[in-house]
Amino acid sequence: MSPVFPMLTVLTMFYYICLRRRARTATRGEMMNSHRTIESNSRTSPLNAEVVQYAKEVVDFSSHYGSENSMSYTMRNLAGVPNVFPSSGDFTQTAVFRTYGTWWDQCPSASLPFKRTPPNFQSQDYVELTFEQQVYPTAVHVLETYHPGAVIRILACSANPYSPNPPTEVRWEILWSERPTKLNASQARQFKPCIKQINFPTNLIRLEVNSSLLDYYTELDAVVLHGVKDKPVLSLKTSLIDMNDIDDDAYEEKDGCGMDNLNKKFSSAVLREGPNNGYFDKLPYELIQLILNHLTLPDLCRLAQTCKLLSQHCCDPLQYIHLNLQPYWAKLDDTSLEFLQSRCTLVQWLNLSWTGNRGFISVAGFSRFLKVCGSELVRLELSCSHFLNETCLEVISEMCPNLQALNLSSCDKLPPQAFNHIAKLCSLKRLVLYRTKVEIEDYDVIASMIGAKCKKLRTLDLWRCKNITENGIAELASGCPLLEELDLGWCPTLQSSTGCFTRLARQLPHLQKLFLTANRSVCDTDIEELACNCTRLQQLDILGTRMVSPASLRKLLESCKDLSLLDVSFCSQIDNRAVLELNASFPKVFIKKSFTQ
Repeated sequence: MSPVFPMLTVLTMFYYICLRRRARTATRGEMMNSHRTIESNSRTSPLNAEVVQYAKEVVDFSSHYGSENSMSYTMRNLAGVPNVFPSSGDFTQTAVFRTYGTWWDQCPSASLPFKRTPPNFQSQDYVELTFEQQVYPTAVHVLETYHPGAVIRILACSANPYSPNPPTEVRWEILWSERPTKLNASQARQFKPCIKQINFPTNLIRLEVNSSLLDYYTELDAVVLHGVKDKPVLSLKTSLIDMNDIDDDAYEEKDGCGMDNLNKKFSSAVLREGPNNGYFDKLPYELIQLILNHLTLPDLCRLAQTCKLLSQHCCDPLQYIHLNLQPYWAKLDDTSLEFLQSRCTLVQWLNLSWTGNRGFISVAGFSRFLKVCGSELVRLELSCSHFLNETCLEVISEMCPNLQALNLSSCDKLPPQAFNHIAKLCSLKRLVLYRTKVEIEDYDVIASMIGAKCKKLRTLDLWRCKNITENGIAELASGCPLLEELDLGWCPTLQSSTGCFTRLARQLPHLQKLFLTANRSVCDTDIEELACNCTRLQQLDILGTRMVSPASLRKLLESCKDLSLLDVSFCSQIDNRAVLELNASFPKVFIKKSFTQ
């Protein structure tokens, strides 16, 4: 036999394993269906009466459309009985997440995706709800009132938020999950997925959503938890078990989030001795590295346990230049970070969003990790990482001198003085402070400073700034001529009559995205100035204006050939007939119009 055959055999087997894993991931929905067959056979005793309860409180969430000081379009509307259901339409009394569709991924400010993100993790937002009583869940119903279909995962937690004693162990279990799907209807529905049975009672439920396939914002009204106080007994009718479910990938369902043995995978050093690796170790080092680059983090950890050669490759810091730990938020802790330290000395992009909550990651554990792995960091994502305190930001400012992008969105437990440390990050180019406690009394002063110091600024989001005026806009427009993206949505102190929007159009010719959401003073003159001066415009939101006519919009669409999103919802002069005519003339533009309410 030719000596080439052993090497080809090993490569073929390796390739087959990768394809088999991918195939198993692709048929996840089929596996769920077989699980549901078993779950549908479970029965509860008549004496074990079902408890039906609405959410008592919203304890955490990643984003919402509304203001922190308001109830309109905020996650807090998910608590209690329905406000709107079964009615359909756009109502302020519902819970609405910050974004929808793919428009935000197409903006100049959109961040590049992380490599090695597992394909089964597609969650974009989440909300966590508590209930009065702990029960073994039998059903979870989500009341959706507008553009349903965003919910893709429902999880249950073993910890009782109302217990006076902190739990010794916190477990999250997936009750139901599916890939994002697009529904043709925008009407209200009661979403009743078939959930799986778990072996602990819960009163903490988490919904995760993906709104990328939606044509508009999804709106949720209430969540109903059905359950029993005593643990139900699984029926003996299990003859329909699919043997394909019993394979090496069962961990993805068994541990709830696919990383139950994360620390064991990281720390295992039991490698079997062998005489040699055949011809596999004759492959170029770079080729093996390239092959391993396609594996997810858990797979990389498993492969490291097979032999010394692959352990060397799997622990190479070059495999961890981009490290996305967000998909494993439910299992990541201090021990996990400690095991990763030696592998992450060259990490440049690090995503710890959603991780470390409920005591999983300590300030000391995070600090130790950054002291070893922070020197090369240029991008750090920490959205909804509630373990952060002032010490953490101080460590970031000291240990990450090359940091260019920092995301602290929804880190609402950070004290205002903690943000002073950000000033030490001299290389910073992107900073996200959405839903943080940064105290700003005068946004005109901030706009003036930005105009004076940030001449090369490309993106600025001033969404819901309550006191910025035409003076601040004038300083901003004259000082930042390279701006490509500007969000002035829900800024009530800006008025078209002052000429502020005309000034923006004339001084910012590179604008690609402009949001003037809920500003009722935007008029035809502003739209025509945009048509004349901002021909690169791709996205425009003028929701709620009363002063814009179809004629000015036609001029805009004719001038801005790259326009892809135009939101004219609740624009009183733009009726359904006008939208249909514009759609017929400009079919490549998504023109959003809402008439409800």
